[in-house]
Amino acid sequence: MSNRITFVAVLLGLLAGGAVLFQMHSRKQVSRASTVTTAPPVANTLPERPENSSTLAETARPPAGPPGAVSQPLTETKKAIAPMELGAPLRAGEAWSYSANVSKLNSVANLQLKVVEKRNVSGKSAWHLQAFAHTENPLRMVFTLDDQFDSYSDAATLVSLQYEMHLNEKGQIVNSVQRLTANGREPAPTDAIAVRVLPGTRDPLGMMQYLRTVDWSKVPEVHSPVYDGHKLYDVYARLQARGEPVTVPAGNFSALKIELRVLDNGAEMKDAHFVLYLTDTETRTPILLEAVMPFAVARVELVKAQ
Repeated sequence: MSNRITFVAVLLGLLAGGAVLFQMHSRKQVSRASTVTTAPPVANTLPERPENSSTLAETARPPAGPPGAVSQPLTETKKAIAPMELGAPLRAGEAWSYSANVSKLNSVANLQLKVVEKRNVSGKSAWHLQAFAHTENPLRMVFTLDDQFDSYSDAATLVSLQYEMHLNEKGQIVNSVQRLTANGREPAPTDAIAVRVLPGTRDPLGMMQYLRTVDWSKVPEVHSPVYDGHKLYDVYARLQARGEPVTVPAGNFSALKIELRVLDNGAEMKDAHFVLYLTDTETRTPILLEAVMPFAVARVELVKAQ
């Protein structure tokens, strides 16, 4: 499966794990993340080393931004992962249910996203985030999918500490537990593998929650490296509009419209367009994700929040 299709699933993963389009586009091989046994070299997960660079700090510089964006130095990356302000909307026990529609097919999958609890991970306070994805009939008769994703993200920054994929797709079971490290020196637990990523890297679930913590009245754009369990990308999120009217099964909302732009090794993906809608309230609840692709238009719509 191409990297572009992989990232379509990642952005759906921002809401609920994103495995639906993985299977719909006929994934032909087991995730290479499930076969790695030791921390891979930097080149396996980081963007290519810039010319004339010789230090890790230079390698960790974010890829060039989208066309028209101002290039940001490494110090800006540190700013982007500063601790969240008090009063950030995350709370233990939050849960959302979604329905996925692809082109003219309605309710092809049901998706669930949870903020489970705060817990200790390697001496750090972390949010345990979960997502579940299940296909529905009639699609389920062709693509049986029952997936679970677990993220353990730093409580202050939502930078990923550990990312887990427990996949059951068409009878193929994959269990991958990955401990993310920015320096390659932090050992992984015996039941996990170590994966070296850029400083400040978030996983899809942590990135979704991070976007809820942004004060969009003060910050029009943020960006972050995102590791999807397979590959490292750079994601730019820009506020396009406030007060956007949105209707989903959960009701009618006034929303923040946020455009998501994805870079793969410094090059922006041109054949897919993503828009995320958050309620224009203090909770900034994710209510809709739209993905326009050459082969389909997908909508992940909020059905119920609790």
